[in-house]
Amino acid sequence: MKRLKNLAAVLVLLVFGGITMNAQNSENFKSDVWAADQGDGTYINPILHADYSDPDVVRVGDDFYMTSSSFNSAPALPILHSKDLVNWQLINHALPRQVPDEHFSSPQHGNGVWAPAFRYHEGEYYIYWGDPDFGIYMVKTKDPAGEWEEPVLVEAGKGLIDPAPLWDEEGKAYLSHAFAGSRAGIKSILVVKPLNWEGTKTTGAGKIVFDGHEDHPTVEGTKFYKKDDYYYIFAPAGGVSTGWQLILRSKNPYGPYEEHVSLAQGNTDINGPHQGAWIELENGEDWFIHFQDKEAYGRIVHLQPMTWKDGWPTMGVDKDGDGTGEPVMSFRKPNVGKIYPIQTPKDSDEFTGNDIGLQWQWQANPNATWAFANPAKDQLRLYTQLLPEAAKNLWDSPGLLLQKFPAEEFTTTTKLTFNPNKNLENEKAGLIVMGRSYAYVALESRKDGIYVVYAEAEKADEGNLEQKEQLKKLSAKTAFLRVEVDKKAQCTFSYSEDGKKYIEIDEDFSAREGKWVGAKIGIFATKKQKTNDSGYADFDWFRFSK
Repeated sequence: MKRLKNLAAVLVLLVFGGITMNAQNSENFKSDVWAADQGDGTYINPILHADYSDPDVVRVGDDFYMTSSSFNSAPALPILHSKDLVNWQLINHALPRQVPDEHFSSPQHGNGVWAPAFRYHEGEYYIYWGDPDFGIYMVKTKDPAGEWEEPVLVEAGKGLIDPAPLWDEEGKAYLSHAFAGSRAGIKSILVVKPLNWEGTKTTGAGKIVFDGHEDHPTVEGTKFYKKDDYYYIFAPAGGVSTGWQLILRSKNPYGPYEEHVSLAQGNTDINGPHQGAWIELENGEDWFIHFQDKEAYGRIVHLQPMTWKDGWPTMGVDKDGDGTGEPVMSFRKPNVGKIYPIQTPKDSDEFTGNDIGLQWQWQANPNATWAFANPAKDQLRLYTQLLPEAAKNLWDSPGLLLQKFPAEEFTTTTKLTFNPNKNLENEKAGLIVMGRSYAYVALESRKDGIYVVYAEAEKADEGNLEQKEQLKKLSAKTAFLRVEVDKKAQCTFSYSEDGKKYIEIDEDFSAREGKWVGAKIGIFATKKQKTNDSGYADFDWFRFSK
């Protein structure tokens, strides 16, 4: 069946003008577990029930492109594309490997790519981000779906985060940013500094333009714009899970700035609605994309209508007329002049392509020998990896292949065939839910055969060891592994030898967030002994269902 499916896909591509387009971009994939477009001209929030943290969006013509924080995961800086701000596809990553490369060869939980800004300037797309340990970086390209240039360190320094560039009509360029108190020793202030026109280097010291300590603590996440005669800085304040969207404006980029709160939780269930992107459509409509921190599910993405009055924006619905909106849970779709197909970023994977799917990320920069697409067999092969010598548990393993939770509740099932190295014991391959605590069901090699095992590591980020349970010896090398996630992120694991009858594991696991990220789900293969060869697991598919 897979072979017929592949052949049909190739024929379609040939008919429609060649096979140069990445298949990932040509499919209108729709998730079985979450879609925001209701098919009747309306959408529901979140538009992405997945951890696309600190989103920013740029419009060029009738195309919209989004990126988000990646922290330590690789590849980093996801590139999503939409035609209507509701339906999105994941089409690329701007940063194939984290930099500096060697530093990110081991997991750097919570470090790496923080709060990027996405801009279009003189025919090129730019992404700026702050790495709290190294400084402010920039990458650019002429084609968001193509290859991006090597990163440029715009300014080195500790604790420089959340940068946003602005090129104005007067031929001057500026960069706004905030500070991470954990590295810089200061926080809750915003600065603006001059930037060269090429966008590759700051050219002067920063000037404080806002101090939020008194009324807007933890102000950060800057986005810098100019509209009419005003410079605007959009900045979240009040904390990741509890804050609000602050707007600053001035007729001088260095201030003084007036302030206004444009969006807050109000009487809704949407906590901390802030940090994101203002998008203006060709017809003049304004929209705002922001995140909501939803604990184990990460920072999920919402879309709000946006209006202007007296030079101030209001997002969502302003029920009491005070200029501060509250989030909508459903609304009419943006008027982009056309109706586009319902689509979502990919989650399920049949492993039929020539490359690992874009939805997958590693916990660190990957080694080329960890995983291979096997298009001849429509499988993904993971070779068992030696755990780092100092690793207490899988929190310290770089080689977990993971993706975001794609919905509030879902079931994930994978089929694998395990071929351990006959000269080793305790090689392992399985299905994992990963975060500060984690759990997995896996196949493990022993002297007398292959066993199903279940393990949990509570507070794995604090170095706690796994508590493992041996479940059953298998009669074959192939098994089906499953986890069901409910609306409270409670996880129930099970396994099957025939793909029909599943044996539920009598343990309930509560998924937990990672460091600045949501829980993730994925696959892994590990070993404890160093040899000149490894066992491997061939994964046939990885499927999400309701």
